[in-house]
Amino acid sequence: MKTLTPDPPYEKIVPHPENRFMALTGNCNDMPTLFVDTHAPLDILTDTANYRIRAVTQVLENMSMRGSIECESFILSDFALLCAIPLRDGCDVLDVVGRRLRARPSE
Repeated sequence: MKTLTPDPPYEKIVPHPENRFMALTGNCNDMPTLFVDTHAPLDILTDTANYRIRAVTQVLENMSMRGSIECESFILSDFALLCAIPLRDGCDVLDVVGRRLRARPSE
């Protein structure tokens, strides 16, 4: 039977402006696993942010069109987190787009 060995300790990633991959702020612990490719084309980055923000917008619009919604507070808390995660991802990607646009030379 194969003996399992623990993973080696990881080195904490220190954000640096020249890093190609930026950790999403929505990572659930101090060892990020989800990243944004800061060198991706601007139209792809914009589409990515747009998709996440519109998905949450659609869910919230559908909820607002219903009558009264009664549920426990922990359900509302879970729902808020469900909406916050893709919104935060979209905002992170828009931050990358903004930085890239500001870094462009004036035309």
